[in-house]
Amino acid sequence: MNRLDYDLCSVQEARILVENGCEAQHQLAMFSQRELDDIVEAMANAVYPHAKELAEMSVQETGLGNRKDKYVKDIFASKYLCQRMKSMKVVGIIEEDEEKKTVDIGIPVGVIVALPPCTSPVSTTIYNTLIAIKSGNAIIFSPHPRAQHTIAETLCIMMEAGKKAGLPDGAVEFLRMVTLSGTREMIGHKDTSLVLNTSVPRLLPVVHQSGKPAIYGGPGNGPAFIEQTADIRQAVRDIIFSRTFDNGIISAAEQSIVAEACIADAVREELKKQGAYFLNEEEAHRIGAALFHRDGRPNLECVGRTAVEIAEQYNIPVPANTTVLISEQNYVDPCNPYAKEKLCPILAFYVEKDWRNACEKCIELLCNEGRGNMLVIHSKDKEIIREFALKKPVSRILVNTPATVGGMGATTNLFPSFTLGIGAAGGTTTSDNVSPLNLINIRKVGYGVRTVNDMVHNLECNNTPVGAAANEADSPQHMAELVETIIAELAKQGFHGGTD
Repeated sequence: MNRLDYDLCSVQEARILVENGCEAQHQLAMFSQRELDDIVEAMANAVYPHAKELAEMSVQETGLGNRKDKYVKDIFASKYLCQRMKSMKVVGIIEEDEEKKTVDIGIPVGVIVALPPCTSPVSTTIYNTLIAIKSGNAIIFSPHPRAQHTIAETLCIMMEAGKKAGLPDGAVEFLRMVTLSGTREMIGHKDTSLVLNTSVPRLLPVVHQSGKPAIYGGPGNGPAFIEQTADIRQAVRDIIFSRTFDNGIISAAEQSIVAEACIADAVREELKKQGAYFLNEEEAHRIGAALFHRDGRPNLECVGRTAVEIAEQYNIPVPANTTVLISEQNYVDPCNPYAKEKLCPILAFYVEKDWRNACEKCIELLCNEGRGNMLVIHSKDKEIIREFALKKPVSRILVNTPATVGGMGATTNLFPSFTLGIGAAGGTTTSDNVSPLNLINIRKVGYGVRTVNDMVHNLECNNTPVGAAANEADSPQHMAELVETIIAELAKQGFHGGTD
């Protein structure tokens, strides 16, 4: 089969999958929350025992990260996520206020197209599937080409278990003939309601061109600020754990350390005690030149490798127990590789004279590539923590915790998520840790609790407005007259509902 035929077959497959998904979703829309929960539990229980083998398969196929940490992520996505979602009401009546006479009804958005990454293919696929079915949606995957077999195996396990529990055929599916043409067809199909893109930036232009609503868990360039009141030893431990977790391929991981000048030497010493290697100027230049290609794409020879592997690859002798490579930097520049997101255990190190300057440095770093993602602060000073929380252009501020596991909700009470929304600042629709509630529309029901005449009476009696009327047209008397005019006009047309 030549390339053109393969592309055409991929496009045709994409159309069939979305159309079948639409039919399946119509069936799912009739399911109760309990029925959906039973399917979710069945799928989670089926994939959980395979977490270790899927983690190994992921590393073998992609060459990224390490088995141990992927196993942790896979368990988190199957076991913990399922438990956390169990009591959530997402479809049907999700909230009712008897006093205010309002009802919120959760309505599935429809067919979701999911674009999982090669960096966390198993955990992201499990998570996407569970939150989609929990919220009554069909979900169709376009597997990342570099993790195609791993994603397919994960989905096959879950699909089989789901069907035994009552999941309609076509409600969870994936593209077998993966091409850009097929993926573009899925995204732009008239029956696709939402695109869920988890850290696949190369497909962003396709998503934007389609005009479809999209949730994007994008790149991060999050700094970690160590303030002078911090527990330095614990802060360094958290940062190194996070930066080395799965060999640094998680976008949520810290990319830079910003330390106050008065504790900078103590931070450096603690970093060295915990296995950090500070690159000299020549070594930093050598590594920096290798991190990215000229077009800005990450160099896959560095992505997901250990610090020792990267150092050896570029002829830099480091101790065998080296955890991270660190380059001291002074300025943030778009052309500076150390001021960008680095998908490996490499950190930039900045020193600022006080917390206010550190605050500005963090903003510079975030605006360089990490707008909307997250920032970590290590501090015991509640006022400084509050200042950082109020002023940073991010969706998440993490306090005294590792960014990777804190951001995904393991060491914090944030919702357990593998898609961290980056909000309008990052060009997407939400800043949440994406949950089933982000995959529904909410239908509002409001009962009449007062007549139109009651409303007029309230306006007439309201002589003490919160803000003084800007002019006569804004006054309560004028508003009352306007309402009476409208009522009179409606009466002429035969409408008398809601009046005495």
